[in-house]
Amino acid sequence: MDGHVYGALGQPGVGFLMAIVIGALAGWLAEKFTSSNMGLLANIVLGIIGGVVGNFLAAQFHIPVYGFWRNLISATIGAVIVITLYRAVRGQRSTY
Repeated sequence: MDGHVYGALGQPGVGFLMAIVIGALAGWLAEKFTSSNMGLLANIVLGIIGGVVGNFLAAQFHIPVYGFWRNLISATIGAVIVITLYRAVRGQRSTY
């Protein structure tokens, strides 16, 4: 370890409980954007995975992600990417 303390989602100041709240909101928003029909647990899981993906992509493009709103935006974008990739691998199309 490098001596730094990291919070959930790899961001300082985001604790475990807040990561679940951000994950649930991001998963719900991604569900609405992609016209998916998932449950609460799937929203939380996809939102947390999306948060990790979104924060990784933001770090690659040198975009600082800190605070509630920026974490929510990056997690939502990441969750949309995860849902889109899942559908591409599974071959499932969305219904409009």
